[in-house]
Amino acid sequence: MAGNTSTAPTPVRVAVAGASGRMGRMLIEALRATDDCVLAGALDVAASPGIGSDATAFLGHASGVAITSDLRVGLQNADVLIDFTRPEGTLAHLAVCAELGVKMVIGTTGFSDEQKAEIASLAQRTAVVMAPNMSVGVNVTLKLLEMAAKAMATGYDIEIIEAHHRHKVDAPSGTALKMGEVIAEAMGRDLKECAVYAREGITGERDPSSIGFAAIRGGDIVGDHTVLFAGIGERIEITHKSSSRTTYAQGSLRAVRYLAAHKTGLHDMFDVLGLN
Repeated sequence: MAGNTSTAPTPVRVAVAGASGRMGRMLIEALRATDDCVLAGALDVAASPGIGSDATAFLGHASGVAITSDLRVGLQNADVLIDFTRPEGTLAHLAVCAELGVKMVIGTTGFSDEQKAEIASLAQRTAVVMAPNMSVGVNVTLKLLEMAAKAMATGYDIEIIEAHHRHKVDAPSGTALKMGEVIAEAMGRDLKECAVYAREGITGERDPSSIGFAAIRGGDIVGDHTVLFAGIGERIEITHKSSSRTTYAQGSLRAVRYLAAHKTGLHDMFDVLGLN
């Protein structure tokens, strides 16, 4: 009688952009700890001191994957690229991914409207998951905010307060802006018309239809976000706090797995988590 010859599915081959950075290393560490995904490429800018070294050397392990600044070399064995870099770099990477048929998970923030339109266009040629925050908890928080905003569309003032480490280059954070977009959409408003990003001097009374933002930068804060719904006699605060980038890495791997069933199209973490 023939034996049972079940074979394990082939792991998804993943390349990581910004491989020498904090997020890049967190992604590489997460990939090393999984069975269904494997590191297949590691990219960084030409000026990085990590160029040419083994991508997992910082873990005391040899992966055989060298960090390169040559995009096509870094992608030649990859099914998916995970990118948490800068908008210009991410767009350049996506253009080549679309050409090669490599799928992409984008965690980069700070895109302009024109750049977002370019991403949507390129996503017609390859599958993309893009979210300003890959954390499962943050995306569940966004769903809670949508529910709260629908119930508290009138009589409540909305303020979004975010805090990040001293090295963050954009403000408000992409996550804070996404929170504002979700709330505004649930209330039938346009965030571009109702957002208030700065207050100083004699500002006059608060416009009840506005959504306020405050950004704090300091130390090594990974990412804290609080949305305040302040009414007369009560207030509700919905808060998410990140203590480690591990949550972003684990969410990114869930996005990689989701992309296995998709050839093209622009998707988000609500799609990945079944929250849409």
